[in-house]
Amino acid sequence: MSNTLDTAALLADANAHRLVLQATLTPVSGDLFQPAGFPDIGHVIYDAPRPVMEEIAEGEKKKLVQAKDATGNPQWSKEKVCIVDSAASMANHLEAVSLASAQTLELHPELDGMPYLQCLTDAPGTTGGTAPTRLVVTSLSEGHRLASSYFLDNKGKVVQDNAVSADNFATILRTGFGIQDLGKKTHPLPGDWWNVFRTIFRYDPNSLVHGILFPAMGIKLSRVLTAHHEAFGADRVGLSGVKFDKLGKTTSGQPIFSVDKETAREIRATFVIDISLVRSFGHGENGLGANQKQFLLELALWKIGRLLSGPYRFRSGCDLQLAALARIENGTTVELSLTEIRRDMANAVQHAGFSDPRITKVYWPSAELFKAGKDDDSEQIGDDTGNGEEAPE
Repeated sequence: MSNTLDTAALLADANAHRLVLQATLTPVSGDLFQPAGFPDIGHVIYDAPRPVMEEIAEGEKKKLVQAKDATGNPQWSKEKVCIVDSAASMANHLEAVSLASAQTLELHPELDGMPYLQCLTDAPGTTGGTAPTRLVVTSLSEGHRLASSYFLDNKGKVVQDNAVSADNFATILRTGFGIQDLGKKTHPLPGDWWNVFRTIFRYDPNSLVHGILFPAMGIKLSRVLTAHHEAFGADRVGLSGVKFDKLGKTTSGQPIFSVDKETAREIRATFVIDISLVRSFGHGENGLGANQKQFLLELALWKIGRLLSGPYRFRSGCDLQLAALARIENGTTVELSLTEIRRDMANAVQHAGFSDPRITKVYWPSAELFKAGKDDDSEQIGDDTGNGEEAPE
């Protein structure tokens, strides 16, 4: 197994089905860390089966094998494993690195030229679509990505030459897919999938990396990049705190509360890139070309490198740093440096064959976008379609 991560070679190797990278992280200070909490559950720690190993002699050498009981059955033990971040949360972290600023939603400069969508509304103090310049969300920040209601709803219109057109992006997308509208029975025929891959790549290649769902068109694409973050040999640590209200101006008084943190033998984040899935996006003249599929792999590796290069502190009590990085294949571990997964994204963008305009802008009238909240959630943007696999955590 080579240390180099040559994406062209990986795509050309029919026996390369996935690329697995494993990052070992440690707390910046102390032993404790705060994992993700889940509603009504809290921190999740589960028992994972582990084989009981024993050393036996094999000639002049010794080897480890799984121990067996008196009846010859393999022996198993249990290890406490804590979910530090869910797969959905890790996807959100990996999408966030595409932005230079989470507050302004500006694209990271190294990805300049990569297509994505923006949802715009009227400039402050104006109405009527004469100045669609106020950025609301992008397909890189929206949990449903390209399939978000911000882009597909009939109330949103595509901006062309700085003017609001009569075109709806959902119609443009459906035309690109080449799918016949059959109402609730709409779905791509086998030959339509090449158009689906090309069209999604044309407008937002990030949606192919992280997966996308268009339920009204029978389209669901799995993630190319999946990540898991667990702590092994975990143990719960109960702590307590107190809130002070010296002037007595709140109703909470001075409550004492409990809080859980964890400690563990090892904390690992594992990243899996599905090379076979990327390979299936194009064949010959159909679907994506070689440079376009290579762009998806380059983007996935760039995201991993960006996530591990910066501070890993997504909760106040979970400040982690990278201790080691490795590539795993067939049980073999090869150490890597962050330098080896850094990518020249400017070169990848240049050769990906993207069409202009790179940024597709969809306008929403402010009167429609900023309606007062109602008890019926179905009236709120993005809550009524069921698009996407998860909302941002």
